[in-house]
Parts: sequence; structure tokens; C-alpha cells
Amino acid sequence: MNKEFYIDALHKTRDWKNYLLANSNLPGQRGNLELMQAFVEVAGEQDFIPLLDYTQDKAPVNTPEEFLSFCGTVGLGKLISEGKTEYYRTLRELASDPRWRMREGVAWSLQIAGRKDFFQLLKETDSWISGTLLEKRALAAGLCEPDLLKDDLAAEKVIDILNLITLSILYVDNRKTEEFKILRKGLGYCWSVAIVANPQKGKPVFEILFDINDHDIHWILKENLKKNRLIKMDPEWAKSCQKRIQF
Repeated sequence: MNKEFYIDALHKTRDWKNYLLANSNLPGQRGNLELMQAFVEVAGEQDFIPLLDYTQDKAPVNTPEEFLSFCGTVGLGKLISEGKTEYYRTLRELASDPRWRMREGVAWSLQIAGRKDFFQLLKETDSWISGTLLEKRALAAGLCEPDLLKDDLAAEKVIDILNLITLSILYVDNRKTEEFKILRKGLGYCWSVAIVANPQKGKPVFEILFDINDHDIHWILKENLKKNRLIKMDPEWAKSCQKRIQF
């Protein structure tokens, strides 16, 4: 079913919570993203905020109840795009939620806010760059969306942010935590999105990272160089970079 189908279905019922529960596709590998998008489009603040009460104890991973909190989280992006920027604070808190769908919901929400005012998004999330590992991951994932980076300046700003976040790895003492692994995995694709958006800026900044003798940074470089978007952009450059990987 597409988003329009669910918009029509939601307009036909006011028992939205039970409809979301019944059609969440959870438990399962993929939640109903089309329903989530439809709900965010038709619902408002009075609908989103109560869903945030479905914390991990009430809504464990891969349950229909988790879908409720996921929808509420994405809905915050709509509220921010309507001028309610105070919800950036809520998103920052949710960025460290132990449930991966909630963390993805934060990224979705940031992207909705960014489509309305990208540079306001950068301003509001500037402090996340020096935040927790999961806050950094949420910011990187939220910013590295191709349709947000069509403007060269926007892509340039994001490349600078990715560089700062990547370099911050050097100061992480315990790299065996789940939080670190999540950040590293996110950076393993984010660079490729940003470089394709602005190769003139991205390629030289990316190449400097090869000179840093750090296993995890080189893992991040290697993972990005596997991405088809980079290979298609400049096959020779990608191949030459792959040869520089130190492990």
C-alpha cells in the first residue's frame, strides 16, 4: 500500500492509535514506513506527543507499540518545520534511545526539519557535534540525505561536520561499546553521500583522513569506498583510494 492509501484510511477513522498498531507490520523486519509517512502528514502535535510515552519498557523492540513511538518521533520533525524548534531538545534526548527504530526516527525527523530550513537545522544541532556517540550518529545520518545536499554550500557544511565527527573518534578510549559501533557503522556510509553531493570539497577532505594512522577511521574509509554511488561518481578515484587503505 502507498502513502495515499493510508492517508485515505486515516481520514476514515479517528481511532488512529489502534489503526497504527494493527497495521504496523511489527513484529517483522520492516515497519510500515508508508503508514508512518501518512500519519505524520495528517496528524498534529496533540497526536504525536502522547506517542512518546511509549518508552522501551512499554514498547520493546519489534513490537507494534514501538511503531507508535517511532511515528511520534518522526512527527517531531513536522512540528519543528512548523516553527516549534523547542522539539530539537526532545530529538536530542531520543537520539540515545536504545531502540534502533527510535534512532532512525530521529534521523527521519531531522530530515523533515531540514527540508524546511536546512541552515536552521545546522544551527540548532551544532552542539550535537560534540555530544554523545549516538547524538553524533543521529546528526550524521540525519544530514546525509541526498535531497538535503543539492546546494553546494549545504554539502560543504555537512562535509565539515562529518570530518569533525570522524576525527573525534581519535579521542574515544573504549571502542568496544555498542554506541561506538553504531556511530562507526553510520559514518561507514555517510561520507559517500556527502562526497557525491560535492566532490570538489569532499574528495580532498576525505583523502586527508588516509594519513591518519587509526584502524577505525580506515575502516570507515574502506566502507564508503565500497558504495556504488562513489564508484559510479569517479571509478578511477575510488580505485586509487582503495589502494591506500592500510589494512
